[in-house]
Amino acid sequence: MKLVSTRDTRHSSTFRAAAAGAQPPDGGLWIPASLPRFEDMDALLVLPWPARNAEVLHRLLGDEFSRHELDAIVAEALDFPIPLAEVEPGVFALELFHGPTLAFKDVGARFLAAVLARSVTEPRTILTATSGDTGAAVAHAFWKRAGFRAVILYPAGRVSPRQERQFACLGANIHALAVEGSFDDCQALAKACFADAGLSAELGLTSANSINIARLLAQALYYLEASAQLRSRDLADPPVFAVPSGNFGNLCAGLMAQALGLPVKAFVAATNANDTVPAFLDGGAYTPRPSVPTLSNAMDVGAPSNWERIAAFAGDPTSLRRTLRSDRFNDDQTLAAMRELAALGFEACPHSAVAWGVLKRRLRPGETGVFLATAHAAKFPDVVARATGREPALPPALADLEHAAVLSKPQANEGESLKKTLRSLCRD
Repeated sequence: MKLVSTRDTRHSSTFRAAAAGAQPPDGGLWIPASLPRFEDMDALLVLPWPARNAEVLHRLLGDEFSRHELDAIVAEALDFPIPLAEVEPGVFALELFHGPTLAFKDVGARFLAAVLARSVTEPRTILTATSGDTGAAVAHAFWKRAGFRAVILYPAGRVSPRQERQFACLGANIHALAVEGSFDDCQALAKACFADAGLSAELGLTSANSINIARLLAQALYYLEASAQLRSRDLADPPVFAVPSGNFGNLCAGLMAQALGLPVKAFVAATNANDTVPAFLDGGAYTPRPSVPTLSNAMDVGAPSNWERIAAFAGDPTSLRRTLRSDRFNDDQTLAAMRELAALGFEACPHSAVAWGVLKRRLRPGETGVFLATAHAAKFPDVVARATGREPALPPALADLEHAAVLSKPQANEGESLKKTLRSLCRD
């Protein structure tokens, strides 16, 4: 797979190099130079989840990985189900929270870890910013993995306590740094470190955020799984996918799946009050802005990195106004959506509720809708209790952390300070 920069297609990379941390020299992001269109998509959708994943990855990455390696990567990384649940007639939830950290980020993070384990020989420092679930998925994917250390940057006080415990209680080769600021600040700090060529080389810096193309490639796979399960229910019409969107990697992954030949009627970008993209799609200028805190905290992104990738992938950014649907939910609307979903028998996290609510607004008569249920409701007990009057049952993966010690350290919101911290951690 040849990758090119979003800013200058003369800059290119292999998939292995990009996954391992190589960054475009012009400050852009890697995107596929082209994607093959699978004319046998109908046959692919009949295959079981593991077999389909291995076949699709072989077609895309077979020039860089053997079939044996790809089979092993799939078996190691994508070893949990992705169920499709009917919430109401014609509307389905794609449950992406059945991995070890109970969020969709497990798909991309575990895939990235499995790829890197087969691609690099020198020690690597995985540096990632998180607004909630990415940190947990990355921490667990690399925890005690030989040759890797992971540093998680997160906004102090802006992730739920259970999200924090999932990445801040592990210790060993996992280091959690609580930054005084927003997710956008954490993301800016990480970008500054990656832009420092000397630091990157010294520490073997590799990103595990959705700026890493490996994560998006893995996430494209579950859009195919959703369509496969719809067809198994004799629902063959192309679905409308509603994607809860913060940094917009998940939506980009869906567009990649569509480019591979997956029939999709439309994508719906669902955001909270951080509505930089819906404001643009409504006809305004694309204007990144400081993020504001909401109940759906993992979507609190005012300057989404992957929008550059989506715009480049589309070719003409303004054409996205014709091809994407979008809307936003405020906190009161999010709570109302969670109550309505609970009445329908579906316990939703706030992000999933935003996706369902926006889907209901933008779904047209006769269309089949799928919203991405991105995290387990139990990761947000206070919000669920506020919406429904009761806390969700606690799954074992979270119950085991209830009394674990939080090992995170405070981190100043300043680039040189972070670089000093990283060098110190990597000497330990």
